[in-house]
Amino acid sequence: MLLWIQAAFVLLSYLQIGNAVTVTVSSTASHPIPTTLWGQMFEDINSGEGGLYAELLQNRAFQQVTPGTTASLNAWQAINGAGISVIKETTPVSAALPNALHVTIPSGKTGQVGFGNTGFAGIKVTAGQTYTASFYYRFPTSSGFRGNAIVGLQTTSGQVLGQTTVSLSGAQTSWTQITVTFQPTTTPSSTANRFTITLDGTAASGQTVLAEMGPSFFRLPGGNNLEGQTTANRWQWNATVGPLVNRPGRQGDWGYVNTDGLGIYEYLTWCEDLNMQPIMAVWSGYSLGGSSVAEAQLGPYIQQAIDQINFVIGDPAKSAAAALRSSLGHPQPFALTYVEVGNEDNFGSSTYGYRWKDIVNALKAQFPNLHFIATTLVNNPVLSPVPTEYDVHNYNTPTWFAQNSFYYDDIARNGMKYFEGEYAAISTNSSNIFGAVGTGRLSYPTMQSAAGEAAYMTGLERNSDIVFAASYAPLIGHVTNHQWTPNLIAHDANGVYRSTGYYVQKLFSLNRGDEYLPSTLPSRTGTLFWSVVRKKSTNQIIIKVSNTAAASAALTFSLPFGTVGTSGTLQTLTGSATASNLPTNPNLIVPVNSTITTGKTFNFNAPAVSVSVITFTAQ
Repeated sequence: MLLWIQAAFVLLSYLQIGNAVTVTVSSTASHPIPTTLWGQMFEDINSGEGGLYAELLQNRAFQQVTPGTTASLNAWQAINGAGISVIKETTPVSAALPNALHVTIPSGKTGQVGFGNTGFAGIKVTAGQTYTASFYYRFPTSSGFRGNAIVGLQTTSGQVLGQTTVSLSGAQTSWTQITVTFQPTTTPSSTANRFTITLDGTAASGQTVLAEMGPSFFRLPGGNNLEGQTTANRWQWNATVGPLVNRPGRQGDWGYVNTDGLGIYEYLTWCEDLNMQPIMAVWSGYSLGGSSVAEAQLGPYIQQAIDQINFVIGDPAKSAAAALRSSLGHPQPFALTYVEVGNEDNFGSSTYGYRWKDIVNALKAQFPNLHFIATTLVNNPVLSPVPTEYDVHNYNTPTWFAQNSFYYDDIARNGMKYFEGEYAAISTNSSNIFGAVGTGRLSYPTMQSAAGEAAYMTGLERNSDIVFAASYAPLIGHVTNHQWTPNLIAHDANGVYRSTGYYVQKLFSLNRGDEYLPSTLPSRTGTLFWSVVRKKSTNQIIIKVSNTAAASAALTFSLPFGTVGTSGTLQTLTGSATASNLPTNPNLIVPVNSTITTGKTFNFNAPAVSVSVITFTAQ
């Protein structure tokens, strides 16, 4: 049986009186704030499968495995002496899924015999919740077998949590799909559970069965996920659409197989559901293994990029790719403004010049209204046509992010825009940023890393006249089965765990303004940072403050408005510098809401290692 389950700027004066920093705010905005400023970046590095793609079973359809090997049975277990192995099927359920689970029930067996799947380090089971399972089965030759299969969820010790019964026929020698739903009656205390399919051992003895955060944008299909280690292993949009049985999957770039159940259509509909703009990448002819497609051979890959964009925004009457989108239930185009050409092409910069030129000129001819984002270093190499946007990635220490809050202030205003496509404080060791945990590399975001990122984000907000979008990376990672740390969100079979960095992203995203208000600038070498924005529709002033120091810091805000509310709301995230929200203590550091006294002049004491948001009305 094939088997899967889906649960379902203006420089103002800097004045210090005593120990308090006085921040003078302008009533005249310097620029509007892009609606795309705060968003999310997806990468398959940690948790595409079993994470954002909410599949409960691991290795669900034996994609991209070698039949007959132990590794091909990853996450699968025999129950009560059944014989199981992965084979290359002579009559596959589809061309995309050539492998199947070969199940043998030995003679003389009694009781329930079959197989199970332990999921991604466990399966959370909740009584009363509906679980849907779908699988294909067939017998190699017609037999007189008639019997029931029990489909359900069990603890690893065999306690039944919920199940249902389906009828199987030995006369069925072609693939037949079975879909069931059931509701567990028990919620176990542990996630050490498995999905099972079993047969009555007496009836089946001797038989053989075959079995198989309010974000404004979303960057897809990820960074390295796009490239592949080789040209053949690159992400290809057309292999990720349509019925799941037609998606072959691919060996991902971070050590595990991508089923591609989370494909381009799912990305786009998710963007619609969450009101996010997609920032979509097309393959640029460069693979992580270091190879580049020769210029004379780029044609088919350019056409594939054209088809990919047509799938998103094309006219079904003029494009087969757009017609495919329409056939899937979305005749109208999706929203699309920004298209990235490659990912981190500074590693293949020697060939990016001709690849950028040929790809972008061809895409511009077809889609003149789209913006194409370059992914090499800024002006290195110099590109033609000249990009209008660059994607910048920064991974570093918390201190680096605080000290680089002026990263964009000195960049020329010459029409160029910037996408901070990946950034995160990942280590406290400035000499070995990408080292292993124990050399400074963080396992989880800390309060110190979150405050450093927030300091940097005040600079992104201040420079949002040229920084049009920014996304922390990576977004999500499994607690025990991951390839990168730290991650914004951790998860396992039992739950989702929000990090200190998550709360910073949420505070900035949910407390947006329409326009930036210049104010006294923080010290470039200091430890106290702020930004001030205005939300015109509600006459709200929103001040974000990051204090990266180990001591509290006093500020006095001086406001030029005619009337200012006498009180406002204060959201504060603070804790020990090295503390993290862990699965064992997921709510150690969370934002705390309170009331603050405000006015044309008011004081605020920023706690040590903290991020604060002050909101009040003024006009």
